[in-house]
Amino acid sequence: MRNIKLTLMYDGTNYHGWQRQQNVITVQQCVEEALERIFQEPRVIVYGCSRTDAGVHARAYVCSFFTNSKMPAKKIPFALNTCLPRDIRAVGACDVDMDFHAQYRAKSKIYSYTVINAPHGNAFLYNRAWHYPQKIDMEKVKYAASFLVGRHDFRTFMAVDGCQKIYVKNMYSLDVHKDENIITFTLHADGYLYNMVRIICGTLVFMGSGTLNYLDMPDILASLDRRRAGMTAPPQGLILEKVFYDPPYDKPFET
Repeated sequence: MRNIKLTLMYDGTNYHGWQRQQNVITVQQCVEEALERIFQEPRVIVYGCSRTDAGVHARAYVCSFFTNSKMPAKKIPFALNTCLPRDIRAVGACDVDMDFHAQYRAKSKIYSYTVINAPHGNAFLYNRAWHYPQKIDMEKVKYAASFLVGRHDFRTFMAVDGCQKIYVKNMYSLDVHKDENIITFTLHADGYLYNMVRIICGTLVFMGSGTLNYLDMPDILASLDRRRAGMTAPPQGLILEKVFYDPPYDKPFET
């Protein structure tokens, strides 16, 4: 028996998130069925690093699974990609210790969120960005975002149906960049509450456009009240960019 760490890239537009569910197509289901086909094993369970929602994308999603196959790890992505849909790609694989788990061993994650701030949107990015036509003041956004960096209780930015019990997270950085009419939020934290990134981005956009007062961010954060924050930004702008692990699990694939 071997434990394999697998790195995926996927466009989440056509999927109901990562986690396998009944009567809908998910990324986990597609990956498990492809692995069962190439290994000729009856049931392969893939453990994901996080649960991405419907429409959310990933540039480097990490998962792990056990197998009896003797196929070299570096060949697994090539074999897997012959069975996967074209909007899901395996990009790396390596053997890891039997106690490695993609979710529980993760130390931190980077997410990005993209907003198109233009009157008419962008035909090439409609599945990868939130079109927000109202003018956004970037100085207000950056000022408000600065209060979220550090160790905080982030309950204000958790969806009401979130079930996590640990609300304090370390936000290592929250960068905001604008290139012409494309605004990119990049967040790096040791953990996230349910819909936390999307609610933070929705709140910052509302503050930049004047729907919320950007000077109220410290009070909104301290309130622990979801009703004080802005809307949950649409899922299509969100990308899981990178998952960090301690050595030796930090290598993305077998060389």
